[in-house]
Amino acid sequence: MQVTFKGNPLNLEGNQVKVGQIAPDFEILNSSLQEISLSQLGNQVIFLSIVPSLDTPVCAKQSKEFYKAIEGKDVKMVTVSMDLPFAQARFCGAENIQIDTLSDHRDASFGRAYGLLIKELRLLTRSVVIIDKDKKISYVEIVPEVTQEPNYEAALKALGSATVAV
Repeated sequence: MQVTFKGNPLNLEGNQVKVGQIAPDFEILNSSLQEISLSQLGNQVIFLSIVPSLDTPVCAKQSKEFYKAIEGKDVKMVTVSMDLPFAQARFCGAENIQIDTLSDHRDASFGRAYGLLIKELRLLTRSVVIIDKDKKISYVEIVPEVTQEPNYEAALKALGSATVAV
């Protein structure tokens, strides 16, 4: 699959996850440099907001918009990026938000397992993945143009369906 960055085509590595499949496991780092796997995120609906870098306006907006919409719900929201864990922690502190951030910077295994690694840039492409309590993918959006925002309304509607269906 391809996405574009400022109109220029880029290739994604790995096999894109699809609705209905079991979510691939991963091991990526939290802000304490501990390895975290999918199973460690718990038996609840998991909302993955995937961004190239929290140090950009669109990624920051995506993270804050989803945080505001999901805060207080019985959902595990995680922002995943290639940023170093220290940069992710600084972002959360500066924005005064309590989201969990996970970093795929070490070996890009999450990006490859989910088919979201931009080969040419070694960044994750902007996307949203929702995983239900049974660890099945219930929603996927891969934003075609990396510099554009995801469809917040569609993702939150799908989240509502995922939390009701379980």
